Amino acid sequence: MNGVLVVNKPQGMTSHDVVRRVRHLAKQRDVGHLGTLDPLATGVLPLVLGRMTRIAQFYDHAEKAYEGTIVFGVATDTYDTEGKMVGEPVSVAFTKEELLSAVESFRGEIDQTPPPFSAKKIAGIPAYKLARKNEAVELKSVRVTVEKFEITEFRHTEPDAQLEALCGRSLAGKQFAEISFVAEVSSGTYVRSLAHDLGQKLGCGAHLRSLCRTRSAEFALERAVTLEQLEAKAAANELDDCAVPVRELLPRMPGVHASDEQMAKIRHGNAVNLSEFSNAELVKVFYGQGELACIAKRIAGTLFQPKVVMVG
Repeated sequence: MNGVLVVNKPQGMTSHDVVRRVRHLAKQRDVGHLGTLDPLATGVLPLVLGRMTRIAQFYDHAEKAYEGTIVFGVATDTYDTEGKMVGEPVSVAFTKEELLSAVESFRGEIDQTPPPFSAKKIAGIPAYKLARKNEAVELKSVRVTVEKFEITEFRHTEPDAQLEALCGRSLAGKQFAEISFVAEVSSGTYVRSLAHDLGQKLGCGAHLRSLCRTRSAEFALERAVTLEQLEAKAAANELDDCAVPVRELLPRMPGVHASDEQMAKIRHGNAVNLSEFSNAELVKVFYGQGELACIAKRIAGTLFQPKVVMVG
């Protein structure tokens, strides 16, 4: 199979767990994802199969959208509910106005430090492996863009069973707060860090309770299929039916159709003149009945050099 599948990842599975499952269903090794999701998170996980793994590089900087919940009053070492409590629980007293003012400071271009429990590498070693050994984790901040960070619901809450289990004690008498939010962020942004840093700014600590990725690049949750649906399709030898139509991939990149003569050159990686009238640096080249033949880079005028060839 050569295609893109958009999976609705369930909570509790790693992204690699999903890749491994789809490798089994598709009976092939060439399966990868276009951006990992934490085990806690659910939602859009695009997978590339077969020759489509070659287009993964064009999604390295894809924007992503999320919705989720943050609890204030308790901080954790992983910045979400998967970790251990850090410090002591704090009763929350900030107002909605103070919350909105704090949220405003996390919009636009910001410097963000990744969580210590993350895949970011320190001297070639993933930070989470060092953190699990209680070794010092010092990650450098990175510049990210938060296009949207909006509060959809704000509520003061009493401690619930999940929060008391996380803290390992009764929290009677303390008051916490919880928000629901939506966010649109650049590639490389950690929503867990947004939650943690927002709690730090408000002086009470916070952690991410739930997260769903609703969009990654052009892939939206409405188009995502569950693993159970993929299993049913695979059993009926209809897995191809779940693939995203190739003409919907990389929608911001212009498309052009190649002739038989042009395809002969493309197959050998040779530059070719294409009738393409935009000023785009990269174009999608289709062949036959709409097969994605290659991604080509403009050399000059209408002369393009194949950058990634998708056909044999």
